[in-house]
Amino acid sequence: MNKYILRKHYWGFVFLFVIFFSGINPAYAHKVMVFAWVDGDTVFTQSKFSGGKKVKGGNIAVYNTHEKILLEGKTDGKGEFAFKVPEKTTLKIVLQAGMGHRAEWTVPAEEIEDTLVRKTDGSATQQTVLKIAETKSTENQPEKTTQTTPSPGLSSDEIEQAVEKALDKKLKPVITILRESLGSGPTISEILGGIGYILGLMGVGAYFHYRRRKD
Repeated sequence: MNKYILRKHYWGFVFLFVIFFSGINPAYAHKVMVFAWVDGDTVFTQSKFSGGKKVKGGNIAVYNTHEKILLEGKTDGKGEFAFKVPEKTTLKIVLQAGMGHRAEWTVPAEEIEDTLVRKTDGSATQQTVLKIAETKSTENQPEKTTQTTPSPGLSSDEIEQAVEKALDKKLKPVITILRESLGSGPTISEILGGIGYILGLMGVGAYFHYRRRKD
């Protein structure tokens, strides 16, 4: 009798087991993510599924704060898509990866402004240095005359602070995406708890089934 009951409920257990894991893993395995960062006047994006697979041919739409589409495009074979900054405003990047998979990433206006300013300052500084070098090369000074002019450069502390600030901005989207991905999937305790819950339900069902047949 007991063997008959266990055999009869075997496929029920398998069915519940599949339902339980299909309710957790697919959503987690197919979770799609997109993140972006700004470098100069260009915004770079990367799209991938939670398992690490790149999103190929995913639709990218860029919106401004008024929900107006500024531009659209598709990710390449590496899950990447880049575009020039269309407006100096906060940009919302929306990824559509098919089968209802959708993800968003927001690039603040402050980040765009900062990178554009740094690029402009860098270009101006480079031009200034080239002009100074050209001027010095055309100067005719006496051979025995030695003139020392302090170069207008940054101190080591200022350079270190600038590098740290640049690294913080580059790593910010990566840190954010890692933080968002933590805890998004089922833990071992949750999986074991679910299995125990299913086994408990099966035990109760088998008990009442046995009581009905006995009565």
